Amino acid sequence: MSDLRIDAMVPGLAGDAGGAAERAEEFGFDGVWTPETDNDAFLPHPLIADRTEEIQQGTRIALAFTRSPMALAYTAWDLARQSDGRFVLGLGTQVKGHNERRFSVDWESPGPRLREVVESLRHIFAVFQGEAELDYEGDHYSFSLMTETFDPGPIDHPEIPIYIAGVNEYNIRLAGELCDGLAMHPFNTPSYTDDVVAPTVAEGTDRADRSLEDVALSASPFVVTGETDEERERSREEVRRRIAFYGSTRTYHDVLEHHGWRDVGEELHDLSKDQRWEEMAELVTDEMVATFAIEARPDELLAAARESYGGIADRVVLPLDHGDAFLTE
Repeated sequence: MSDLRIDAMVPGLAGDAGGAAERAEEFGFDGVWTPETDNDAFLPHPLIADRTEEIQQGTRIALAFTRSPMALAYTAWDLARQSDGRFVLGLGTQVKGHNERRFSVDWESPGPRLREVVESLRHIFAVFQGEAELDYEGDHYSFSLMTETFDPGPIDHPEIPIYIAGVNEYNIRLAGELCDGLAMHPFNTPSYTDDVVAPTVAEGTDRADRSLEDVALSASPFVVTGETDEERERSREEVRRRIAFYGSTRTYHDVLEHHGWRDVGEELHDLSKDQRWEEMAELVTDEMVATFAIEARPDELLAAARESYGGIADRVVLPLDHGDAFLTE
């Protein structure tokens, strides 16, 4: 396990992503990530590349199935070129409802389909670099036409890292087999990472004759912080609500079960069906908050992150707002 790298999330294009990334680099963060919620994950990155010099930059995460792998490849290639090799392509599947009802995209065999996205991207990158002829055939994607007009040509940093988000065992194992990193969900704990996630990633690395050192485990934990007791209490209650929200979804119940809280998850699920949100938060105990979240004053966050995830994860996302308090380099 490498030294723990500290990253930050930065806002989308409407939120001065370039300026935020510039501050992150000044504070000493190792990387910045852009989400894809009410914004496009890729659009901020030309600005980030222009405003920074050394910090790594990536998507956490861009939706994989709403774009053709060829379109993803063109975008990633451009950003790798502009950033001098600092760009990381972070991809995820989202869930069935959002794919079908928000994006009108078919949801079929998401795990094997994500595998083909990663495989075809690697193949297309090799084509762009002049190392292969375009010829990929899978169950979900096929690519066979590339002419000189549409070939962007080689770049100085063609080995674009690919991270995928993973909650279920298939995707976590896939990260170990094919990818450079695993973007772990915030609904996670150091214990679950060490006891469940890392061994599952290792199953994938074993299949591909790789090492666990080849795959960066990137944590994005809930954070409880604030300068005053009142600020920390507000932060704690917000985290409590988020734990209740995610805990109501059966997709995440394995994490609760790992800590002996599966019955709480079932209660949360039942309450969520009636939208009884306040009652849901009341089921999340202080012990649960302390287990899921890193809690510290701003100037102690780095030490708390290292205590929680040092030797377990390779990267951890912490709040940019307090970077000047806990980063000194």
